[in-house]
Amino acid sequence: MKKISPSLTLLALAINAFAIGSTEFISVGLMPMIVNTFNISLSQAGLTVSLYALGVTVGAPLLTILTGTWNRKTLMVSIMGLFILGNLLSAFAPTFLLLLVGRVLASLAHGIFMSISTVIAADVVRPDKRASAIALMFTGLTVATVIGVPLGTFIGQHSNWHMSFVFIVVIGLIGLIATSILVPKGLPIPGKINLSGLARIFTNKSILMSLFITAFGYGGTFAAYTYLTPILEGTFRFSASTVVIILVAYGVMVAIGNSLGGHLANKNILPALQKMFAALALSLLFLFISASLASQALGLIATLLLGLFAFMNVPGLQLYVVQLAEKFTPKDITLVSAFNIAAFNVGITLGSFVGGQISRGSSVGFTPLGGIIIILLAMFLIRLAQKDQASKL
Repeated sequence: MKKISPSLTLLALAINAFAIGSTEFISVGLMPMIVNTFNISLSQAGLTVSLYALGVTVGAPLLTILTGTWNRKTLMVSIMGLFILGNLLSAFAPTFLLLLVGRVLASLAHGIFMSISTVIAADVVRPDKRASAIALMFTGLTVATVIGVPLGTFIGQHSNWHMSFVFIVVIGLIGLIATSILVPKGLPIPGKINLSGLARIFTNKSILMSLFITAFGYGGTFAAYTYLTPILEGTFRFSASTVVIILVAYGVMVAIGNSLGGHLANKNILPALQKMFAALALSLLFLFISASLASQALGLIATLLLGLFAFMNVPGLQLYVVQLAEKFTPKDITLVSAFNIAAFNVGITLGSFVGGQISRGSSVGFTPLGGIIIILLAMFLIRLAQKDQASKL
């Protein structure tokens, strides 16, 4: 049987990542339509983001543990099947409750996909190409931010939000077919995961603190980002068609920020993260000021700056926790990575919840202030981590 090219395997993973990245934040663009369809509040509609993140939080470590003995190709096909099922339910949900159920099903697929896809990407290439392979796979997520979410929003605006989820189902089907053809059968199987690793992870002060830094540092953005479309349409008075264009530009800035963040975090990770969080907090402050002035020009600049700094911290946060796992719990690197993915989504849940409470109590224009407070907590924890490192030198 002819050997499958690693490049083709990475392509299959990238397609799946594109589908998963598109569905994660699609409801950000569709939120006003969901509010109108089900006659619910904006904070209730925010559950489509926060419950999704909660599902990823649970799905990443739990399903990684439960499927340790599964054939990797079989597992990937099953993941995409679950992903398609969840989005089909969301697409044709007659009630808001069923929409949330569909979001949770898709989120469980997301969680375990993120846990194992990086390992597969690393397994199919030479050791000296692993970082590049993982980066290539993650381009699917970046492209989803640049193209998938705005395109899904555009489809919803020009038909209805149900068709946006149908669009994601189609991408998921393409990913499923690509997986069945292009992912090799004989990939290494981790085997049963030793649950004693949980004790090693959660009794290690440095690793535990890193998970909180991830949750707060990444999650602060979502107090405002979850409600970005209502802010752009309601506060800054941009038209729905203009919002789509802004979301594309926002995605481009995210891609630039991710690239810069990876470069900046190569050395002295904690100081680099501290600077990134400071820049993110300032961008949220600028967004709040712009919303208070209701200035479209300032609002556009603030949105683009938020895109630049929002996810710049992701490579550094992931690298930091892996380095800690290599140092303190080398047997549990995969599990630590899964818990860090969970921490990212705890942050999304926290941020979107805080934003929802603020929007309910005042207005969406004040949501950036909640994000700033959360990010300041991350900066405080980084300072503690730096002191702890210094004391051990």
